[in-house]
Amino acid sequence: MINLLTHLSLFTGIGGLDLAAEWAGFQTVGQCEWADYPTKVLEKHWPDVPRWRDVHTLTGESFHEKTGLQTVDIISGGFPCQPFSTAGLRKGKSDERYLWPEFLRIIQELRPNWIIGENVVGIIGMELDDILVQLEEEGYEARVFVLPAYAVGALHQRNRVAIVAHSCGNGWKDESKSQKSRNASDGKEKIRKQEIRNYSLHSRPKQLGLRTMRRTEWGNPDWLRESGICRVVDGLPDRLDRLICLGNAVVPQQFYPIFKSIFDVENDWMQRFKPDSGL
Repeated sequence: MINLLTHLSLFTGIGGLDLAAEWAGFQTVGQCEWADYPTKVLEKHWPDVPRWRDVHTLTGESFHEKTGLQTVDIISGGFPCQPFSTAGLRKGKSDERYLWPEFLRIIQELRPNWIIGENVVGIIGMELDDILVQLEEEGYEARVFVLPAYAVGALHQRNRVAIVAHSCGNGWKDESKSQKSRNASDGKEKIRKQEIRNYSLHSRPKQLGLRTMRRTEWGNPDWLRESGICRVVDGLPDRLDRLICLGNAVVPQQFYPIFKSIFDVENDWMQRFKPDSGL
């Protein structure tokens, strides 16, 4: 039996991370995207998923009102890269588009088990250290991976930083506040954490390059990795909007292995320690 694991998507764009999450087995229960054209794409492909247009309005209360849920298993989001991109002015925190604080606020309000943040490699020499410290202060252990799109069969480099964080005591700084921690014995919790450490996601090198990733099974090799849109296409409706969306998006196959590893860890743990297991 496969247990339902839930996913909330922030800064959704056209849903690249959402595709990766759903391929891995998660159910997307909420999306947040402010731009008009990507929202139309989301409305077409995820018509029944609750949606927010402004990340500032996504709160724990509004999340419960729209979804009926108190929290989710995983929150993912590619928060705006303009403050860190080498194509821009790299203003970092002084850029009005620096929205990591809103991502962190939502983490604080919902307390998911897992977090996946996505951004450009330019963040590494800027705000990444502060982000990792803030996650640690909130009760999360985090690792950083650099994932190139060409390593999963794309025809371009598109390096992306993946910030992968797991809760210590279900994300609560005080583990006594966590219902899951109260119900699980110390022995079970130690086993679970050890299993998480042993999974391939955490044993792979932090810099996942072409040679490393080609030695590993990353899914169906026949998956479509490249869009049919070409830069010389003429007369294609909304061509500019489509190109902007594709330029900002991730290749879903880049993040699928992360989501799949997390799904396998969580589902295996739930099956092993479900209430009727006697453990």
